[in-house]
Amino acid sequence: MAMTLITTNSGTNQTVSSFTSSIDSTYKLYIFSFYDVNPATDSAEFTFQANVASASDYNEEITSATFYMSHSEADGDASYQYTQTHDQAEGTAFQPISWDLGNGADESCAGELWLFDPSNTTYKTQFMAEATNYEAGNRVYHSHTGGYFDSAAAIVNIQFKMSSGNMDSVIKMYGVS
Repeated sequence: MAMTLITTNSGTNQTVSSFTSSIDSTYKLYIFSFYDVNPATDSAEFTFQANVASASDYNEEITSATFYMSHSEADGDASYQYTQTHDQAEGTAFQPISWDLGNGADESCAGELWLFDPSNTTYKTQFMAEATNYEAGNRVYHSHTGGYFDSAAAIVNIQFKMSSGNMDSVIKMYGVS
């Protein structure tokens, strides 16, 4: 598996991080690697959404499932569970991939979003994300999200943002051959 860095979006106190070019038929797999994602608002969710060709509103229908593991810094409790509150069933909202993020100077999330064959117009475009974050209540969350865009049109744009407020972030887009 050879990964080619296509572009890097990094910013401080930004509203969104958008990838509006280079998602095309060149690669069957695109990986968005994100790190140092720190929200301005405590307990925010790090989310993403897409556009199909000729769209501009980032509201494609998503069907998804999520689960997570967590463990408190004080070793008081740990959990592993499915979380229906972050799923969508043909929803058009931005999809959470990391939640309850702390906004302290030492709190952030990191992970990857994999976008499979986004130019294929026969099948729905599938995705999966994995993220680890230091959350607002001094615990680690490790989340897994999978799903698909409920359209057979080509996905051409991806946008990341917080559910509330701005963010600092570094997000790299790779093509995989």
